[in-house]
Amino acid sequence: MQFAYILNMQHTLTNSVIFKGKGLHSGLPVMMTVSPALANEGIRFIRKDIDDNNVIPAQYDLVEQSQLCTRLRNKDNVTISTVEHVMAALVGCGIDNATIIVDGPEIPIMDGSSLPFVEAFQNIGVQPLGTKRHAIRVLKDIEVHGEDGAYAKFTPDTQSSFEFTIDFDNRFIGRQNMEFTLGDHNAFLNELADSPTFTTKNQIEQLRSLGLIKGGDHTNADVYAEDAVYRDKSRPRKDQAAVRHKILDAVGDCGLAGAPIYGRYVGYKAGHAITNKLLHALFADKNAYTIVTDELGIAQPSHIHQSENAKLAYNA
Repeated sequence: MQFAYILNMQHTLTNSVIFKGKGLHSGLPVMMTVSPALANEGIRFIRKDIDDNNVIPAQYDLVEQSQLCTRLRNKDNVTISTVEHVMAALVGCGIDNATIIVDGPEIPIMDGSSLPFVEAFQNIGVQPLGTKRHAIRVLKDIEVHGEDGAYAKFTPDTQSSFEFTIDFDNRFIGRQNMEFTLGDHNAFLNELADSPTFTTKNQIEQLRSLGLIKGGDHTNADVYAEDAVYRDKSRPRKDQAAVRHKILDAVGDCGLAGAPIYGRYVGYKAGHAITNKLLHALFADKNAYTIVTDELGIAQPSHIHQSENAKLAYNA
């Protein structure tokens, strides 16, 4: 089944759906329920295990500094971590409004990608709400920088498009570049949703020493070593799965803007923190964007382009 939308209208799910798994970094078991919401409510997380002040809006200005995931903290210091994959699924499926109830501090990692969320949303169904969708149109270039030459920028575009480049000192990853346009919303399902999170083997000990990836294993992450790629080989991988996942993360993190962004995101070695820094820079400059009613009305063709790169990882 493919998704069908009225692109200038807000959408939500037709029913609730439950996910059970564990947190990637906490390793704790977690249950999450994603439910329909009314127009203009946006995406909200609710910590079921906390009685008071437990609502956390999915907003870019609630992101706090964290390693290897996106964590939100509300004004009462209640947090929810690793929101990027479910946010990417919501954006990729064109869902503007949803209530996400979680019984712990972290979203379940599932298989490390957005596919379990997308498939569940597809099975439940998505419905228009009869209210116009608004979008954020980028009017001029905005760029931010990080360490080791990393940067991210927005440039004007008529759609939500992404370009990402990664460059790893690992022969199974190397330098990868991909362009992607979030056109008719089926593009995310077909091109990005099944690309799992990844790391290199030499990062694992460091991450574990910091108390991270307690729930990580080969069922929810690809591990790139010098001699092989350790992963769940029962699941096929598309070419350049690593850069596909980086775009997936960027789609999810940009979803915290609160509305679709009509602009081109360009990232080079960028991570969650740089993408969030870019959103802050965009909204700090009132001349860099405008809020418009979605002008497309019909689905535009999706587009994806891959750079040439060795395909060793997908045959390992």
